[in-house]
Amino acid sequence: MPGIKLPTAAERLRTLLEAASSLTLHIPGHRCDLIGRHHVDGAGRVIVELPAGSHVAQLVEAEPDLGAVIEITDIAPTPVRSTNRVRSRATYEGWLQPAGESDGDLRVVLELASATLTDGILGEIAVEADEFAAARPDPLAAHEADLLCHLTGAHPEAIEHLSRLIAPHHLHGVHRIVPVRMDRFGVVLRLEFAARHRDVQLPFSAPLRTAEEAAPRMHELLARARCRQRNHSGH
Repeated sequence: MPGIKLPTAAERLRTLLEAASSLTLHIPGHRCDLIGRHHVDGAGRVIVELPAGSHVAQLVEAEPDLGAVIEITDIAPTPVRSTNRVRSRATYEGWLQPAGESDGDLRVVLELASATLTDGILGEIAVEADEFAAARPDPLAAHEADLLCHLTGAHPEAIEHLSRLIAPHHLHGVHRIVPVRMDRFGVVLRLEFAARHRDVQLPFSAPLRTAEEAAPRMHELLARARCRQRNHSGH
């Protein structure tokens, strides 16, 4: 949507892998859902751990360069409408290579051929393997869900204050305001109307370099909101 600045598609694809607790692995004739069994190494390689001796592990060991697709669905962690909870979908296509056993698991590397991001804001974008490997995840990748849930659950008054930074004409008819995204560029609030929604970004004063900068940047936004409230009230 206009006015919302997000990380690049390659950065989003790296961020989704860093943040996701689960993924779906497709190989010819088989599909398996894996929880807590993947990571991305420093070289940008996707590492997946398969239970040693499992049928999928046996197939990978029997056929090196086995074609595979990894899918991740990014769901908003906050209580937005169920029909609009999917923020992004990502697919990573390539070949699986065995990389040894560790603690009873078979480690396999996805030799990435290409990846595709389908995002509610960025649209659908294909990313080449070298672009993916060179990208870095957002500094809030591992913290975004907790930060958004904390903001929603523990500080509903802060969301009300932040809404004062939104142009008043955008708020006409709004039923509910929910934080739906947070990255190095800012926090995105979802304005829910009777039959539609609109996402509005409140940008940070400068992009975050580390996760530790999130709290002071949010305090800056809240200070701006309070200042605007005082100006509007004439105090």
